[in-house]
Parts: sequence; structure tokens; C-alpha cells
Amino acid sequence: MNGIDPLSEVLSLLKPYGYLTGGFDAGGPWALTLDDLAGRIKCYAVMRGSCWLTLEDAAPVELSAGECFVLASGRVVTIGSAPGVPPKRASEVLDPDRAGETVTYNGGGDVFLVGCRFEVNSPHTEVLLRTLPPLMRVATSGDRARLRWSIELMTAELRGGRPGSWLMAQQLAHMMLVQALRLYLAEGGGDDVGWFAALADPQLSAALGAIHADPAFPWTVHALAVRAGMSRSIFAARFRERTGETPIVYVTRWRMMLAGERLVRGGETLARIAGSLGYASEAAFNTAFKRVMGVSPGRYARSGSGVFGSVRR
Repeated sequence: MNGIDPLSEVLSLLKPYGYLTGGFDAGGPWALTLDDLAGRIKCYAVMRGSCWLTLEDAAPVELSAGECFVLASGRVVTIGSAPGVPPKRASEVLDPDRAGETVTYNGGGDVFLVGCRFEVNSPHTEVLLRTLPPLMRVATSGDRARLRWSIELMTAELRGGRPGSWLMAQQLAHMMLVQALRLYLAEGGGDDVGWFAALADPQLSAALGAIHADPAFPWTVHALAVRAGMSRSIFAARFRERTGETPIVYVTRWRMMLAGERLVRGGETLARIAGSLGYASEAAFNTAFKRVMGVSPGRYARSGSGVFGSVRR
């Protein structure tokens, strides 16, 4: 078993890169439609004042100083001083090249945010991001010392302009994101559905950890239920309720994602990949891969850039 926890493994598979870190200082009545979220993860903290977030088909949510939020599903989001303010498109009014700086908008002075934007480079970006909740919010106060420390230090690096500050800010941005995700999981994950929601359930998380630690094992619902400390029927029902799919479908899908990553990277024979993921023959592996990924392993490998990243269930 590799001992890597599921959150670390999925983040590694997503390969966040091209981090743009900076501050945002806004004032007066204002609103921006964040139309650049597809294939990206944004993580911000409200350092001063408050703002409102409105997701598609959802009620506005107020975020106050001391709160951190993560946007990862790619859904269009509007952020502003209050609900109902006519928004402008962020891509049209903000300079995407001003990384590492604080952008002052509409005079500034009322709300100050600091955070980061991660580009995601994975053949499975769409599928993996879709399993994350559209909005994750956590408090940075109280005993959230690590998250608060990374945010405050990142803010200081952005403002200080000292040698190496850009690199420091990037590393701290990673810490900020992981800490925010950890805290959201610790709070139970709300009523979300998906892989990430299951991680918030201690018993289901134990089963997921077992799958990720040894994907080649011939997992059955009973074996996973034992890992979760639950009866087979209760485990199967809760797993489907929290993830939206059966345990065995999840096992197969995760194996195919791992296989797809290795196929694109190259350097391994199909037989080696198939055997390392628990398949006795290339034919069995080929059948499973095409059923889940929609194309043959060879065609997937030739795509090279994840054109076929929308996994079939």
C-alpha cells in the first residue's frame, strides 16, 4: 500500500499549476461575474469588510472578514458588495497579468481579499473538479492557526516585495488551499454529493483510503464495508448517497483515471499498467477502460492532452 491519502492523491492528479496570487481591494457598490473559473480552482480569504457570492441557481451568500472560500466546480459565480448590483465581467475589467499585486477596484477601501488562482492540468480535470462542491467556505479564526498563518504570511509577502517573495507566495498559496479543504472536510462537508463529500464521512473515508492505497486489490462491497466498519447494506446505501455512485463503479473509475495518467505519460507497456491495477489480461483491461473512458487505451494515449477526459459512469 502506498500510504498516500485520497485528498493528496487527487490533488496530485489534478496537477495545480500556474498559480496567480494577489490581493483585491474594492469599494462602493460593485459586482463582478467570475467568468474564468472553468478548469481552475480559486481560493480566497476575506481580510477586511464583507462581500456577497451568488452561484447559479443558488441564494446569495455573505462572506465576512475571517472567512475563506474555495471555488472549484467551474460554475459561474458573481461576487460583489451586495446582491442585485449589476455585474461586470471580471475578464473584461481585471488584468490577468497583474499577479502578485493588489488590484484596487472602484476606489477600494471597503473589502479586501487575498488569495490564489490555480490552473489545473490533468486529463481528468472536468471529472475531478465536478466532484468538488461549488462553494466551500471555512472560518480562519479560532483554532484555525495554520490556515490563518499561511494567509497572513502570504499577504505580507505580497506587500513586502522582498527577494524571493513571489516564490514564497506561491508555496503559501498551496498551503492555504490544502488547509481550507482540510477544514471543510473536518466540518462535515455539508449536504454535498460526490467523492469529496464522502471524504468528510469518517467511515466512508476509511473505505476510500483503502481503495486509493491499493487500487489493484480485488475490492468487493463486503471488503470495503469491513474497512468502513459497517454492514454491507448500510455501507452500500450510504456510499451511493454521498458519492452518487456505487462503490465498485468508484473503484473502476479510479483505476481508469490512474491508468489514463500513466498512458499519457508513456514509458510503460499496456500489460504492465493492466497488471498493476488488478487486471489479469490486457483484454479485460481494454474492455473496462473503453467502457469508463469512452475510448481505447491506445487512442487515449495518443491524445496526449486529455481530449477524452470526460469519464463515463
